[in-house]
Amino acid sequence: MALNFFDQFMSPTHLGIPLIVLALTLPWILYPAPSARWLNNRLLTLQNWFIGQFTKQLFLPLNVPGHKWATILVSLMIFLITLNMLGLLPYTFTPTTQLSLNMGFAVPLWLATVLLGMLTQPTHSLGHLLPEGTPTLLIPVLIIIETISLFIRPLALGVRLTANLTAGHLLIQLIATAAFVLMPMMTSVAILTTTLLFLLTLLEVAVAMIQAYVFVLLLSLYLQENI
Repeated sequence: MALNFFDQFMSPTHLGIPLIVLALTLPWILYPAPSARWLNNRLLTLQNWFIGQFTKQLFLPLNVPGHKWATILVSLMIFLITLNMLGLLPYTFTPTTQLSLNMGFAVPLWLATVLLGMLTQPTHSLGHLLPEGTPTLLIPVLIIIETISLFIRPLALGVRLTANLTAGHLLIQLIATAAFVLMPMMTSVAILTTTLLFLLTLLEVAVAMIQAYVFVLLLSLYLQENI
């Protein structure tokens, strides 16, 4: 029977219980809880430093009203990084390879930024649909194009995250299968393939972190347009 490489992206179940629920809830246990003490251990200090630096860089170009989104965007960033990184471990499942989950993150947050702009400054938000100085004949066409691009934004967020993680996992499985098959026949080629697999794994670690950062960064840019 031929091996289906896409089976790894199916949501596993055990005793009728979808394990995606555990994959979404258990990662929070890995992080130490904040402490009220003045001096903390090194791990908690490093975690607080990373969160502080990321929050500072992410919200530096935003106005003061946008700083209210710091908690939800930073939490989403840490959550996505954790899911992406845990999915690289053997015998694990990566929930962020599911387009439905990524769209569940992208659509509500994108819609919240759009509604916020419509409520606080509707004229400025609607002004994005029509650039200044547009010829009269092009006004209907540009409004349609900008409206379509506006509604494509959440789809692009979800598809980008899903496609990058899915492609990386497929490449890792393909190269790992090739190394396993070539080991008894061509040992030298198998060793070279294993080295390539190690380098690709390092690349996937970087992709897992970068894609989570890009997802949250684009949401912050959408927020910046509407405040």
